[in-house]
Amino acid sequence: MKNYIFYIFIILIFSTSCDDFLEIYPETALSSATFFQTESDFEQAVNATYAPLRPIANDRAWLLGEMHSDNTYYARNPLFGATEQQEDIADFALPTNDGITSNTHVLNQYRLDYQIIARANQIIALIDEADIPQESKDNLKGQALFLRGYAYFELVRYFNKAPLHLTPVTQREEAALPLSEAPEIYAQIEQDVSQAAQLLLPKSQQEPGRATSGAANTLLANVYINQKKWNEAGSALSQVISSGEYELIPDYSNVFSTNTGNKNNIESIFEIQFKEGSDGLAGNFLYSFMPRPMTQDELVEITGTSNPQPLTAEGNNIPTPDVIAAYEEGDERLDVSVSYVTLSGSERENKVYPIINKYAKEHSQHNNHGMNWPVYRYAEVLLFMAEVLNEQGNTAEAANYLNQVRNRAGLGDTEASGQDAMRTAIYKERRVELAFENKRYFDLARTGRLIEVITAYGQRIINNPLDYYYPEGTEPRGNAFNNIEVYYGLPADEAALSPYF
Repeated sequence: MKNYIFYIFIILIFSTSCDDFLEIYPETALSSATFFQTESDFEQAVNATYAPLRPIANDRAWLLGEMHSDNTYYARNPLFGATEQQEDIADFALPTNDGITSNTHVLNQYRLDYQIIARANQIIALIDEADIPQESKDNLKGQALFLRGYAYFELVRYFNKAPLHLTPVTQREEAALPLSEAPEIYAQIEQDVSQAAQLLLPKSQQEPGRATSGAANTLLANVYINQKKWNEAGSALSQVISSGEYELIPDYSNVFSTNTGNKNNIESIFEIQFKEGSDGLAGNFLYSFMPRPMTQDELVEITGTSNPQPLTAEGNNIPTPDVIAAYEEGDERLDVSVSYVTLSGSERENKVYPIINKYAKEHSQHNNHGMNWPVYRYAEVLLFMAEVLNEQGNTAEAANYLNQVRNRAGLGDTEASGQDAMRTAIYKERRVELAFENKRYFDLARTGRLIEVITAYGQRIINNPLDYYYPEGTEPRGNAFNNIEVYYGLPADEAALSPYF
């Protein structure tokens, strides 16, 4: 009897429509087929696509984009070891073999960018068919396209090649793709971000912190400038400038976010959002930028927290003598950008160190703060336009845009004349205006100056280590500046998973 009932049960199952059977989803699990139903679902997915920007900005963009240049260095603490992963980046000493590196920070950057891409791909693949208002659909899709374009822009600038995933990966065999070269990646970024610029809302209509049409056009201009597509870059920049959505804040000291305020201000085009507290949205990058060892009394003078704790290990992202010397006399940005601390426990005879001041805002909790990270500001749009016009031969017009930035800093009009002199002036202005905003490495790489500049910079450190925060009796490692390359090697852990690396 039991067998008879069992066979009847089996017949009933297979007599059910095959289509109906395949459309039954596990009731205890979410998938793209069951989750993406409402506008709220897509909003949650877009929010998740922004999320990897926080660990990128907090933990490694400053390491890969600023310390991997001549703007910042680490403050050697001989009492602490095991920091070679960070030192290798600052010293241009990354162990690399056949274009592959084992550096953990490079690996994590790569994976975080692909987290953004994977999440954006899910949204882009499904949102056109969603039954939600068209205006919301356009805005959400525009944000996903912007974020995917931004992530690929990071990858192409760091590695000059990457797998080009444009659809959700649903099977293991789809996970590994051949490496696409830079021209193909740039073409896809242009397509994504151009479409985003058409779909996104302007800043005045967008929820604060989200990508806007102005952010998309600024990113697009940056992409074009990297490829020396000056006409296209000028067109994108003109839309930002003529929008009326942005302007320079008169006082440079008021440009940057505080712990709780001044976020997404009139000069901000796109910034990464942080919030102090226990809900997982806080940053602690300011603490990474402190030289060490630092007592709690020395730290509280900077942070103002009620529960300061001493800092050990090794400090990073310390302004170099080179960047400090780049500021002209009377430049009001210097004191806003750089201040100094004296560390009683330092092994250096001169116990004074410079620190990045523009993010040194008081907050409540130790190692937990809410200052936003600037990605694009209107000042950079003006400097981009100056560069574009100068490269097109319009040097006098370029000076007008350059001078807006200089005048805000308390400086007179540029004395540069001629295209070559103006180019040099613009590069120098970018260095001081955007110092410690993770621009310097990318600028050196895209303008073809990285090898020359870093070779000379490395020699200065080797010859004069005391000038670069080494304690007496210590010197740079033997492998320092032995691997000066324009691009990073691809991560070894990912190479182990792909036959194409």
